Amino acid sequence: MQINLEHVSVVLNNHKLLDDISFFIDHPQQWAITGESGSGKTTLAKAIAKKIFHHGEININRTNTENLNIVFVEQQHEFKNKQNIHQFYHQQRFNSFDTEQTLTVEEVLENENEKEKNYWIKFFGLENLLKKPMIQLSNGENKRLQLTNLMLQNPQVVILDNPFIGLDIAGRMQLQSALNQLAQIGKKIILICNPKDLPQCITHVALLNKGKLLNHGPKETILEQIQSEQLTSIPKLISSINKLYCSNFNDFTIAVELRNVNIQYHQQYILSDINLQIKKGEKWCIAGPNGSGKSTLLSLITADNPQAFANQIWLFDKRKGSGESIWDIKKKIGHVSPELHLFFDKGSEVKDVVASGLFDTIGLFRKLSMEDEETIDNWMNATGIKPFKNKRLYQLSLGEQRLVMLTRALVKSPPLLILDEPYQGLDQNQTHLFKQILEAICNIKTVTIIYVSHYQEDIPSQINHFLFLEKGRIIEKGT
Repeated sequence: MQINLEHVSVVLNNHKLLDDISFFIDHPQQWAITGESGSGKTTLAKAIAKKIFHHGEININRTNTENLNIVFVEQQHEFKNKQNIHQFYHQQRFNSFDTEQTLTVEEVLENENEKEKNYWIKFFGLENLLKKPMIQLSNGENKRLQLTNLMLQNPQVVILDNPFIGLDIAGRMQLQSALNQLAQIGKKIILICNPKDLPQCITHVALLNKGKLLNHGPKETILEQIQSEQLTSIPKLISSINKLYCSNFNDFTIAVELRNVNIQYHQQYILSDINLQIKKGEKWCIAGPNGSGKSTLLSLITADNPQAFANQIWLFDKRKGSGESIWDIKKKIGHVSPELHLFFDKGSEVKDVVASGLFDTIGLFRKLSMEDEETIDNWMNATGIKPFKNKRLYQLSLGEQRLVMLTRALVKSPPLLILDEPYQGLDQNQTHLFKQILEAICNIKTVTIIYVSHYQEDIPSQINHFLFLEKGRIIEKGT
């Protein structure tokens, strides 16, 4: 199979997203598309998949006469419940009633070919998740379900947009193996991903920059170019992080304490006998495979899980359920996660999304003071998103949207900062910038940090407390 792109351009709202892209994908080459956030990678993938209108020609030549099946798997996955409704709120995944209204993994994977279905279910380790409602799936589990669905569609061309995001180490290895298998049986693969995640089957890379094709060719040649380029355009902080991060909520000794905590849904334990104490100023990393209970544990801390009231939980020296409101808790917490990102209206303006972090709402519903406006501007300068201030989320790349969500978590200078996979979707420059900011925040002794990541190299050097979860239990804890 051959794919020929000739002078491909995409214009949206008078803004050119792709500008005169031309290259040739020959048989048996397998390609990846990479580049900085906002460079046009997803737009190009959608054009090849015939998902968006484009100028220029994209011709696909194949030797067999079968109907051409191109499957495009987006990075973010939304689903509907049994009433065909797809609008959910963030806390809904932790409510038992709502889980009963959601399709299970088994129901989603209905397929006439039982042998093939069972093969891919086993391959991606979904056997124990078949009865689980989709709303309860972790980010990584959801991705594995997407990939299983992909395999059952028998595609000739597989286009994947950042599929490794949210996968643990085992999940990334499984996906790389699956892609290598697809390549061996003649499937054409086009992959958008971070260069560090490229599977062995990828032979060529197209490098984009601001909608233009910067270079393309054999994988080794392009990767050498990427590695040799210096980081550029990293904005300077308007002032020191210590000055910008001025929390007024430090009147506590213990940020989080959980005693013999158990969480279950329909007789199934999600967390079992969890005991944990996090003191003010400590820096913790919570790790574990997809589905180990990390998100549920965090939901107890962020006050999003109603089962917190049935357990012994202390937040900021106060027992959960002793009279404080959910907003009293949330005003002391800055939180960012891939799941939280999903629930924001993509038509919201960037400045409003950041401002909502001051009030712990998903959306802005009140007038800002001049002091609020100044704080928002300062943090948008610090994270480099000030140029996007008046744009809407859907006008930004996914990596740029992630930076907006990170800024939202920081804007009120919370004493407890919960960062769940904060670098997901960020390009090299954005990751380097936020690492600088996070390293500076980690040096503030009074700020407590809970950090979650599947990438060991992303963990800030100041983090010196670790908790490892597996199947809802603490397997390891220490410094």
